[in-house]
Amino acid sequence: MNMNRKASFSLALTTVLLGGTILAGCSTQQPEATAGQPAGEAVGQEAPKSSAKPVKLDIISTGNGLPAPDQDQIKQELDKALGIESNLTVYASGDDYKNQLNVRMASGNFPDLFALDRAQLKQYAEQGLLLDLSAYKDKLRPTLDFIGEDSIKKGSLNNKFYAIAKAPNIPYNTFWIRKDWLDKVGLQPPKTIEELLEAAKAFTEKDPDGNGKKDTFGITGGKLAAFSPIFGAFGVGGPGNFYEKDGKVVNSFYDPAFKDALAFIKQVVDSGAVDPELLSINSTPQYQQKGIKGQAGIMWIDWPNVTKDEFVAQIKAVNADAEWIQLPALKGPGGQFEGAYDIGAASGMYAIPKGLEKNPEKLTKVIELLNYVSTKDTGSALVQFGIKGKHYNEENGKIVPTELMAKEMNYSWLYQFTGRPEMEYLFVKFAQQAPYIEFANNQPRIKTLNGFVDNPTGYNSADATRFIDEELAKFVYGKRPLSEYDAFIKTLETSMNYKVYLDEGMKQLAELGFGKK
Repeated sequence: MNMNRKASFSLALTTVLLGGTILAGCSTQQPEATAGQPAGEAVGQEAPKSSAKPVKLDIISTGNGLPAPDQDQIKQELDKALGIESNLTVYASGDDYKNQLNVRMASGNFPDLFALDRAQLKQYAEQGLLLDLSAYKDKLRPTLDFIGEDSIKKGSLNNKFYAIAKAPNIPYNTFWIRKDWLDKVGLQPPKTIEELLEAAKAFTEKDPDGNGKKDTFGITGGKLAAFSPIFGAFGVGGPGNFYEKDGKVVNSFYDPAFKDALAFIKQVVDSGAVDPELLSINSTPQYQQKGIKGQAGIMWIDWPNVTKDEFVAQIKAVNADAEWIQLPALKGPGGQFEGAYDIGAASGMYAIPKGLEKNPEKLTKVIELLNYVSTKDTGSALVQFGIKGKHYNEENGKIVPTELMAKEMNYSWLYQFTGRPEMEYLFVKFAQQAPYIEFANNQPRIKTLNGFVDNPTGYNSADATRFIDEELAKFVYGKRPLSEYDAFIKTLETSMNYKVYLDEGMKQLAELGFGKK
């Protein structure tokens, strides 16, 4: 495809939901079946046999939009296919969910399958509350083949396998820039960080909206994340990230190029071409609206927040000629990377309580459920697209949505316990956005590893992050000279116990095989 393809906002673009907020591996092949038919646990195996009486499964997670059981078509299909009576409870608030889960785990009222994050995995595993799935890998083979080896690592701790991490997502963010503003100031889309700075300054100084007022600026975004592609252009994986470089695992704070990246970002800030409120922006809509309203001409943002129907309408309402395009990764002293992407981060993971091994019938059904929603032609298709013949059809091997998919399947992600093959899913659900999806996914990125690292005892991540954010802001805004960078690192290591985190992170990543080249 043409990587410089323009975003044409006259298209009827599809509404996007990412991971449940904007949208909220390889599959094991099985004989084709319609949703609702039983599926074997692996190729060549018979379908799971339902007992005469359905086995009740209690599942809890976070999310919203789950219909009542009598309207929940996915529940009904799963129950029929697997001989279960599933009860999925979702909590809209993450804090509420965490409290509910803590109460249940502490009281011994364990769910049969439940969502958790990496910190909870570590906590419950150390308390002996999670089932080590190592002995069940053969039975879970369809699931493990579906999520992939990196996801198995994400659910492991101390050489034990405790949780099913969802199949990997893909990156969505790129720099977006106003092409019509570039035309107005006589510039081409930037290819280097120097050209980006030139465009940002022109957007600030040359009245690109033509209203005769000095009321526009170049770059907006959420704090220093707005400069992610600049860090990438210096070959740096962003503040505090672990990544492999020259065959070794490094932490960005100890990469000499990190200070060089800060110096260039300071140059951009000093030019006056950056949103003056950048450091106070805490959410995507805050800076997205500045772009939509014509206040800023460059944003590092995900494609849905530019191409979603409602945002396209807002953009056109302000200026019918507004044209946003994606920028390829910018070239810099350290290469050409569109920022970093954490390959250790999981969009979600599910665990089974250790106590369930005393109920082999239930445990078997939980494993069957995980395998079923990981099987391409049956359960995985069901929890992605709905019921075959109703919510989608297959034509020449491709999924073709019906009108009912958009109307009735906007909650299907809640049942994607093992994730989904992201590109295939997005190309079906958001076909008209396919060029933007492919563009973002194809940009080179520095693969960071922080998601694989557990915080050691004595390290307070929240306090350290707050200190890091404050000090880096001082460097790029000229409140503290870069000559004091080494002093910053020393304080971080001692007062914030970062050295403990660094050493433990290096040890954990080495145990997972990173840096051994």
